[in-house]
Amino acid sequence: MDEAGTGTVLWMTDVVKSFGGNRALCGVSLGINRGEIHALIGGNGSGKSTLLKILAGVLPADSGSLKVQDRAWNLRDFTPEAARESGLRFVHQQPTVFPSLSILDNLCINGQYSIGLMGNIRWGSTRRRVLDTMERFGIDASPNQLVGQLSPAMRTMVEIARALQGQEPGSQSVLALDEPTAALPSREVEMLLGMLQRFASQDSQAILFVTHRLEEIVQVADRVTVLRDGMDVATLNREGLSKAVLAEAIVGRPLEAFFPEPVAQHPASRPVLELDCVNGGGVRDLSIAVEAGEVLGIAGHMGSGRSTVLKLIYGATTVESGRVCLDGRELALHDPEDAIQAGIGYVPEDRLGHAVLPTMSIADNLAMVSPRDYWKGGRHQRKQEFADAAAAIKTYGIKADSPSVPMNSLSGGNQQKVVMARWLRRGPRVLLLDEPTQAVDVGARADLWRLIQDAAAHGTAVVIASSDLEELAHLCERVIVLKEGTLGIELNGASGLSEDDISHALHDLEAA
Repeated sequence: MDEAGTGTVLWMTDVVKSFGGNRALCGVSLGINRGEIHALIGGNGSGKSTLLKILAGVLPADSGSLKVQDRAWNLRDFTPEAARESGLRFVHQQPTVFPSLSILDNLCINGQYSIGLMGNIRWGSTRRRVLDTMERFGIDASPNQLVGQLSPAMRTMVEIARALQGQEPGSQSVLALDEPTAALPSREVEMLLGMLQRFASQDSQAILFVTHRLEEIVQVADRVTVLRDGMDVATLNREGLSKAVLAEAIVGRPLEAFFPEPVAQHPASRPVLELDCVNGGGVRDLSIAVEAGEVLGIAGHMGSGRSTVLKLIYGATTVESGRVCLDGRELALHDPEDAIQAGIGYVPEDRLGHAVLPTMSIADNLAMVSPRDYWKGGRHQRKQEFADAAAAIKTYGIKADSPSVPMNSLSGGNQQKVVMARWLRRGPRVLLLDEPTQAVDVGARADLWRLIQDAAAHGTAVVIASSDLEELAHLCERVIVLKEGTLGIELNGASGLSEDDISHALHDLEAA
C-alpha cells in the first residue's frame, strides 16, 4: 500500500494478529482520507472483524502502528479510551439505542444533558442542543419521540448522531460503520446511504464502511480495501468499480469458476405445492402452483406481501380463506408444527431474531425442528445428535471446529448454512426461503446458492422471496411479482430471466 498522503486522517500500518497458530492478520495496512467513504470488504475469515476490534482498542495487535492526524500509537497498547480520544467513533451491527427511551434521552445518555449550577438538568438548553444535533443529522422527528417508533434507518441515524454529536463538522474524526444496512429494507438503505454521502461531502467526514452488499459499495464508496486470508490484497478506486470486479477481488478467482450455473429448466410434473384463492395477512386471492424441482421466486416492493405468502404456507400467518395443498391434499395449517409435519421447511428473513438460538451450540440449533428424534426411552441421545451435527457440518460446508461451537461465534454466512442444513437434512417436500443470502459475503452466497440448487435437483419445490434481483434471476425459473398482496405479473423465461426483466416488471407494476 502507498504511503499516507496529505489528506489522510487515519493510517494503520503492518498490523499483525494471531490466535494460537492461526494468523488472522498478516501485515495489513489501511489509510482513510478526509471526506471519503472507504469500504472494507472480504469474505468470512478475511480479517475484517479482527481489524475493526484492533482499531476500536478492544483487541491488542501483536504488532503494528496507528496514526490518527498527528498522533501515533503502537497497536499492542491501543485502548478503547485512546480510540475515543483520537476521534474514532463506532456504530456496530447490533443496535445500541434504547427503543423505550426518547430521542433526547438516547442522545444524552452518556452525560450530554445540560446541567445547572445546582446540579439540575436544564431542559430548555438540553432540548435546543438536541434539536441542533437532529437537524445536522437529518433526523426529522420530535426529540420526545420514542426511538422504538422510528424507522430502522432513523434509528441508525440516532446511533450515528450520538457517536458524532460532540464533534464539529469538518473535524478530523473517523466514523466506522459495521454492517449498518444489514437489517434495513431497500428504501431505508437508500435513505441511509444518501445521508452518509452528505456527511462525507458536506461535513468532510471520513467514514470506514463495512458491508457485504456489493451494490452499496459501487454506489457510495470512494475507495475500497479488500482483505483476503488476513492480507490486504487490493485497494481499488471508485473508477471502474462494479459488483463483478469486487466479487472477483474478494474470492481471488474469476466469478464464472466460483458461482454455480443458473438452474436449467426441468420437465413439467405434477405440482407439489398449490395455493388456491388464498387470503390472509393482507394477501388477496393468490393462486400459484410449484412443481417438484422448481425454484419459484417472489418479488415485490416493501409491503407487497412477499414474506406473508411464505408465512401463510408455513402456518405462521392464518389462512382466512382459500386452500393450501401439498401433493394434491389440502393442508390444515393451524401453526408451523403442522407445516413441519407435512414436510415444509422455512428460513425466515430475520435470522438472528427468529431462526437461531445464538448462545446455544450448532448441534442444538440443527435439532430445533426435530427434538423428538433424539429422545428414546426417556433419554437424550446426545451422542447421536452430535454425530449427525458433525455430518451436517461436513455435508453443508459449515466452517466450525465442532458441533458444540455456539452459534454466535459463527459468521453470518455460516449461521445461515446451519439454518438451511436444519431443513435440508430432513429432505423437505417444500422449502420456503425469505431473503436467504441477506447480509452474507460473496463466498457464502455462492455456497448457499449451490445448496438451494442441489435441493431442487433432488425434487424439493423451492419458493424464494427476495429483494435481490440478481438472486431471483440466477436461481428461479419463474418469478411472480406482487403488489399490495395481489399477483400482478408472472415472468417465465424459457431461456432464463435477467435482473432487467424483473426490474422492469416491478417498475411497470408500480406505475400501473
